[in-house]
Amino acid sequence: MAIALSLMAASAAAQTPKGVDPANLDTSVAPGTDFYDYACGGWMKAHPLTDEYSRYGTFDQLGELNRTQLRDLILGLDASAVPYGSNAQKIADLYALGMDTIRLNDEGAAPILADLRKIATTSREGIIDLMATMPGVSAFFGTGVEADMLDAAKTTMYWGQGGLGLGDRDYYLEDTDNAKQVRQAYRNYLHTLANLAGYDDAAAYRLVGNVMDIETQLARAAMSREELRDPAAGYNPMSAADLAKNYPAVDFKRYFAKQGLATPVDTLIVGQPNSLREVNDIIANAPLQAITDYITAGYLTSAAPYLGKAFTDAEFAMDQVLSGVQEEQPRWKRALSVPNNMLSEAVGQLYVDKYFPPQSKAKMLTLVGNLQKALGEHITNLPWMSDETKAKALEKLSTFTVKIGYPDKWRDYSGLTVDPKKSYWENVQQAILFNQAYNLADYGKPVDKARWYMPPQMVNAYYNPSSNEICFPAGILQAPYFNPDADDAENYGAIGVVIGHEMTHGFDDQGRQFDKDGNLANWWTDADAAAFTKLADGLAAQFDAIEVAPGVHANGRFTLGENIADQGGLRVAYTAYHNALGKDNAGEVIDGFTPDQRFYLAYANVWAGNIREAEILKRTKTDPHSLGRYRVNASLRNIAPFFEAFSITEGQPMFRPEAERVVIW
Repeated sequence: MAIALSLMAASAAAQTPKGVDPANLDTSVAPGTDFYDYACGGWMKAHPLTDEYSRYGTFDQLGELNRTQLRDLILGLDASAVPYGSNAQKIADLYALGMDTIRLNDEGAAPILADLRKIATTSREGIIDLMATMPGVSAFFGTGVEADMLDAAKTTMYWGQGGLGLGDRDYYLEDTDNAKQVRQAYRNYLHTLANLAGYDDAAAYRLVGNVMDIETQLARAAMSREELRDPAAGYNPMSAADLAKNYPAVDFKRYFAKQGLATPVDTLIVGQPNSLREVNDIIANAPLQAITDYITAGYLTSAAPYLGKAFTDAEFAMDQVLSGVQEEQPRWKRALSVPNNMLSEAVGQLYVDKYFPPQSKAKMLTLVGNLQKALGEHITNLPWMSDETKAKALEKLSTFTVKIGYPDKWRDYSGLTVDPKKSYWENVQQAILFNQAYNLADYGKPVDKARWYMPPQMVNAYYNPSSNEICFPAGILQAPYFNPDADDAENYGAIGVVIGHEMTHGFDDQGRQFDKDGNLANWWTDADAAAFTKLADGLAAQFDAIEVAPGVHANGRFTLGENIADQGGLRVAYTAYHNALGKDNAGEVIDGFTPDQRFYLAYANVWAGNIREAEILKRTKTDPHSLGRYRVNASLRNIAPFFEAFSITEGQPMFRPEAERVVIW
């Protein structure tokens, strides 16, 4: 499937328009001892973790501001005063349904009982029908329409492994104390949900046992997260005839017809054939009761957030074990996330109208152009790459599509109905079906190059290799992360690094495998590919060596793409900044900090944050981004201008000898 590679971060620390905010610093720590603590220690002390958070950083701080802005916009909508069927009505009513705790508690399990009866009484042949037609069923696998990795101008259908309630296969397979604790919490969670749905204890224990058996089978057959990083390994086209012959229990012809796909799927791109074989075996041979219990559990976990307090309490108890969070998010934040996700561009249009002025877009275009030029200079001057491959890399860079702020054409939500007379869960199900149909409608058509893969209000950014595009939604282009009035050193150190980060994703271990047109194609000489791999292996080894918790190390291979992008973003943004200053301009010293110092401090402040150990363990297993501390310290230890900026020399912990540094882009 197409790979969206994102920054997953933002900053909202209160800063002065010019210069470094001294409150962010901890000057009791020397920059050469631990730069993260020096640059962020003051912020961390001023923002201790509250019970609501398992991690709270500058990303979360901007996220809070973003949520508050969106809540104010939605509360300003009066569903009774706008036409029924308008976007405003749908957003307002969906939010109001999520806030109506009295009704949710009174309804209890009633909104899900009809679906549960349908699942419990299905035949073996009907399993495929449930998976295709019942919103909330998340069993066995997922399918979706995306650009063809070998012909990025057209769409095709993909199949991907799935069906794991815990999300990651290692939770089922590892013998660590943490994995055992998570598995037991999951058993308790499923048992509670089954009880709430009307199962007696004996039936609930049976369901839990069947779910763990099937999901463990699926986990054993699943690719690891490291293996999933290889796009070529996930491209396995299979004809409809071969699918019917080799996987008869997974009736794909029936599945896609039930989904309402008008054009038959003649070829399916199977991401993980081993997983598909296991799915076929389970559907064909497992006891029907075990399968319906498994499907029921997945359905219950999908529906739980949209039901009464007893269900959401059970969900929160599970989250406590996974992340260490101590207090559930307030109801308004959970309710807000539903229209924000399911009517994302409709909400985004409200956001852009109020919070994204035209001048921000204009300045971003200038910054992107400066970063693009700087990355071109880096490619031209690479000592390890041949002129032949450089020419193709520069051609790819020159053809980047740049999306800033918001889409030129807003999505049409007229086909979605939000009916306040129906339950919250029924309305969410309708939104799921609507968004599924929106995706399926693309099948067999040319790729829509204008499509956005993030809503404009999202605090994030991405690079998409199949469309060779970089995208910066309005949500991340907010002060002080992006502040037209701020010092250039800070803007380049913050949003500039974001831009460089996303550009570098086009040339990381995954992105480099796609050409300028978004096709999975080898445009490298063998020698250049080998040189890149050697450097990438060295960077992965640096992060593998980091102990993130007692006895637990970072996963340098899993986080390799993001680590390459962090380093590239830092180097390219630094070059772009100095290009903007001019050859003979050393820049202004402000409050005793040189331009280079302000640049690196601005970058570090992006990642300021506190985090619980349970969340460290969770993210190390499931997040392709390194922890914030190491996105700062480990990345900067490869960058010579950083050492010069803070006079860091051999013998200090932050120093890395030149022979041990890894510089890729």
